[in-house]
Amino acid sequence: MAYCTYACKEYPGMETCPGRFEAETEEELWKHIELHASVAHKEDPALWSSEDRAQVEALIRRPA
Repeated sequence: MAYCTYACKEYPGMETCPGRFEAETEEELWKHIELHASVAHKEDPALWSSEDRAQVEALIRRPA
């Protein structure tokens, strides 16, 4: 089965973060990304701008 993935270190300014996530669906992957941002980076994903979300979205790798 193919999975969607996201590596936090690919986001500008997060180059040293080892967070990497894999999930069956994008919906599940977003939950991991948002939880990671809250816990590891003390961010509130509810406050992310549409540009921030678009940048994260662009870094999600989808199955071919």
